[in-house]
Amino acid sequence: MMSSGRRRSVFWACGAAVVALLGVGVVRASARQAAPEPVLMTDNLFKSIQVLNGIPVDTFFDVMGMFAAAMGEDCTYCHSKQAVFRHEAFADLTPRIQRARQMIVMMRTINTNFFGGRPRVTCFTCHRGDGSPVAAPNLALQYGPPEDDPNAMDFPVDTRVSADEILDRYLQAAGGVAQLSKVSSVIARGTYAGFDTAFKEVPVEIFARAPNQRTWIVHMADGQSQRVFDGRTAWWAGPDSRAPIETLTSGNLDRYRLEALLAFPAGIKQAFTQWKVGRTAIDDRLVTIVQGANPDSGLLPVNLYFDNASGLLVRWVRWNATPVGPVPTQIEYSDYRDIAGVKMPFAWTVSQTYMQMTIKLGNIQVNVPIDASRFVRPIPLPAKPAAQ
Repeated sequence: MMSSGRRRSVFWACGAAVVALLGVGVVRASARQAAPEPVLMTDNLFKSIQVLNGIPVDTFFDVMGMFAAAMGEDCTYCHSKQAVFRHEAFADLTPRIQRARQMIVMMRTINTNFFGGRPRVTCFTCHRGDGSPVAAPNLALQYGPPEDDPNAMDFPVDTRVSADEILDRYLQAAGGVAQLSKVSSVIARGTYAGFDTAFKEVPVEIFARAPNQRTWIVHMADGQSQRVFDGRTAWWAGPDSRAPIETLTSGNLDRYRLEALLAFPAGIKQAFTQWKVGRTAIDDRLVTIVQGANPDSGLLPVNLYFDNASGLLVRWVRWNATPVGPVPTQIEYSDYRDIAGVKMPFAWTVSQTYMQMTIKLGNIQVNVPIDASRFVRPIPLPAKPAAQ
């Protein structure tokens, strides 16, 4: 039986391959174009979209990730297995695709009739990693130790300490606000490994400029993958993107905003208007959760996890709202080292429902000039021809 990690790696490969099937044509645009292109929607990219039409492509892949996580399978569980070899087969109608459409309609009906349209019931509510929902009670679960999910969006609030106290301790542990404020740019180089490289390590470069610009360049075998945030808009372009260039939206855009902010964390207190504190453990290590929210933004909250011993940030989790419920992204930081009096993580792992990747840095330079062209809309790779 295929392991969970293997299933999801196949899912990522299938998802990336869809682009070849569709033969998307994108005009090679100037890297210095000032205004972002219109957001690419499912109706303009995919075939045979019926119940997931009218949503951004990046949100669509979060939806596919929800299905993968809920069912514990890869994309060929519902799609034709021929899609791995013949990409146009992703559009082939299968009994499980038909059933999935029915389940989405059922889920929407339940949420509309009983929860005011809020996504309280999702695919994961019933399936929880299994293709067949369990109907009978599990006595081992009932009488066994309670399961504690540190990534819970809702958690008991700890009123004994304030968010300001935890964030102040973090800033001090990272070097202090005065020292952190002296860092105006960061250039880092190391390796990237993930589902999209079959976990082979490839070179990566990261450029960041205060207060909120950040670019990754992953040097893959078939071209550069670029993920760019210019302080307002984020793009993803490269052989691993779902289209020749993708403008990110909603929670995915906010993830890039937060990653750019955390490169220069002196302003972290201004990132959210509402905060609450909780307690949990990660791998038996006690941590404090500080959850930030901007209610007027329409975005879901973000959990920041600070190690009780060191005070440093070791994980953060955000959720993207989708038509089938909230879908998480988890980013873990480790191997903090001192660079110019500031503690910086040299390793981090990103886990999503449709992929996982790890960056390990070998070198970080601060306060070196970075050309503004590093933070503009990337030039996409030429569109691949449709599979025959």
